[in-house]
Amino acid sequence: MRNSFFVILILALLICSLGLLSIYSSAYQKEGKLWQSIFERQILWIILGVALFSIISNISYRRFWDLTYLLYVISFLFLLLVFALGTTRLGAQRWLRLGWFNFQPSELSKIVMVIFLARYFSRKAVDDIDLLSGKFGLWSGLILPFFFTAIPVALIIEQPDLGTGIILLILFISMLYLTNVRLRYIFTFLAVMSLPLPFMWHLLRDYQKDRLLVFLNPNIDPLGAGYTVIQSKIAIGSGWLWGKGWLSGTQSQLHFLPESHTDFIFATFSEEWGFLGSLTLLFLYFLLIRQGFLIAQRTQDSFGKLLAYGITLMLAIQVSVNVAMNLGLAPVVGIPLPLMSYGGSSIFVTFIALGILANIDKTRAVF
Repeated sequence: MRNSFFVILILALLICSLGLLSIYSSAYQKEGKLWQSIFERQILWIILGVALFSIISNISYRRFWDLTYLLYVISFLFLLLVFALGTTRLGAQRWLRLGWFNFQPSELSKIVMVIFLARYFSRKAVDDIDLLSGKFGLWSGLILPFFFTAIPVALIIEQPDLGTGIILLILFISMLYLTNVRLRYIFTFLAVMSLPLPFMWHLLRDYQKDRLLVFLNPNIDPLGAGYTVIQSKIAIGSGWLWGKGWLSGTQSQLHFLPESHTDFIFATFSEEWGFLGSLTLLFLYFLLIRQGFLIAQRTQDSFGKLLAYGITLMLAIQVSVNVAMNLGLAPVVGIPLPLMSYGGSSIFVTFIALGILANIDKTRAVF
């Protein structure tokens, strides 16, 4: 366990350090004390995140089995409170003000849904490694868990936060596959879900329609909806092999690239550290994700195995979507890059998830 604990922690801190370099670089030339506040807060988030990681890694992951439904209800209530008390930024109402900290409940929902689905599809006994999904019919194996997933998804999309809602749906489908739910159920579900897609176009907000259109052709609105994607690709491409050097990126330094310290921090990093730097960052993510899959494979308890797979997939999906978004290979959906992007909620939830992973490997050795 100690090996996996330190491997996960070291990899996470290396990624966080690269994120701090990029956050400082993208913000230090801004007027006033704003850059200093952003940089110092991120350091504080990371320190608190490491503390959470240490605490969670020493709490048996099976405690989450007993707390699953309570966590689901708490997450649901937080999502409801967003509509009544949430603060609005850039046209989205996603945050709750908790003193000096802006908490984003949709981030919490991701790890809660992983825990919920892991419990739903597994047995309680540690020595019973069989999954329950093989004994489920269409109702209990697909429709009922989808209902519980659809509730937070609908609330998150309404904020609006389409990106997180889509990630939850991808996680749900992935967990179905991992639990050996009959493939014909999964294909039927995907077919049914795809039928209303053409009609859902009219339900999208105007800016969401614009993002989908500029994904197909960013040049149709180069100074509007397509501006960020164009600037992101310019930043990544201009980094070439070695990059322009730290504090020397033109797109981020001259503020051509919006959200350069949050959703588009990968473009900021790539511009300054180049193709080789980007490969190094992605390799660190690969090692972290690989560690999660290895822990899942070593675990015999069905709940721990599903939980480890779910957490690892959650991280892998977020990294893939964010990098694809920065490269213009996916629509802009506002997904942060785990451990790199500025933001306390994402940092906290990611370190909590990694702490659970470390404890799964620790507890595995006990039985």
